[in-house]
Amino acid sequence: MTKSVTVTYALWAMGGPLGLHHLYLGRDSHALLWMLTLGGFGVGWAREFFRIPAYVGEANRETEGGLRDSKRHPIARPPPVSIARFAGQISVGIYFGTVALIGLNSLSFFYLIVLPLCVGAGVHLVSSVGEQTTDLHKTLIACVITSPIFYGSTISPLPISIAASVTASQHRRFKTHPSSGSQQELGPRLYRLALVWLAFSAPLGYSIFHNTTATLYYLSDCVAALLDMFWFFPWLRSVVEYFLLLPYRILGAFTGWGPSEESWRKVLEILLTERSQREREALQMLSVNKEASMDEITHSYRELVKVWHPDHNPGSKMEEAQKMFIQIQEAYETLLRGQKLEHRNK
Repeated sequence: MTKSVTVTYALWAMGGPLGLHHLYLGRDSHALLWMLTLGGFGVGWAREFFRIPAYVGEANRETEGGLRDSKRHPIARPPPVSIARFAGQISVGIYFGTVALIGLNSLSFFYLIVLPLCVGAGVHLVSSVGEQTTDLHKTLIACVITSPIFYGSTISPLPISIAASVTASQHRRFKTHPSSGSQQELGPRLYRLALVWLAFSAPLGYSIFHNTTATLYYLSDCVAALLDMFWFFPWLRSVVEYFLLLPYRILGAFTGWGPSEESWRKVLEILLTERSQREREALQMLSVNKEASMDEITHSYRELVKVWHPDHNPGSKMEEAQKMFIQIQEAYETLLRGQKLEHRNK
């Protein structure tokens, strides 16, 4: 069935961030990527305005069975390097890794197995969009090798994603057969996409709703850090703050929460109460008192890390050491965030 450019543009406008136009064209990998990232974080969706005619032409050639003739795409020759695809691989790898850090970090061997697999899945998903793909096994091996080097670090998704993206780019190739997504029935395709989306979103959703207050505190800290980037342009900071808080204002208007200042005061009270409790637990974890300076806290943290690092506790003690190592890391980050917040308020 021949695909229409007009219909594709209509689906792009109505549900582009959810990948409806890619679903229509039989590009299921691209549709899944857009479902999980809301249109490539909006940037990819906007960029596609100029690429839709090429996508439609590609889908129609696949339908006619002429996508892989030797004159057009010699399979032995690798696809050209794409900076946009490489940047997308790194970004989505970091995104998948961050989601895993939020929703799955309590699992055993998280940094050794779970995190590298999640980052590798994100990188491979981007590398398999369109006409080309890469070697999944080598991409995952690069993730598994890189992950232990940054064990326990909150920035670990970044280097893992970079290593996986470089590996995926080195082994890029054209797909050996055209995508058959447009030739399959819509029901089974939607079923498979829904299962993948559920597997991705369920742990994240459970973690957010199970730790609602902690999540609000984390998000508020991220918003404050983002706004601090615009301290030299007060007017730009006000504009950014307005758009960041726009969903909250809309929700307040629909639910009748009342004046925004009063509502924010209530939210801040919840956050401060939770922060106080978390800081008390963090101080206890690091064996310091509330009058301890940041230097003393850092010294205690480093000493405890040496004691409880998994590499120093092999055998039967490794599982306990991993849990303690993560708890010590989280306690130090909690106190460090509190210190930065107090510094901003001075």
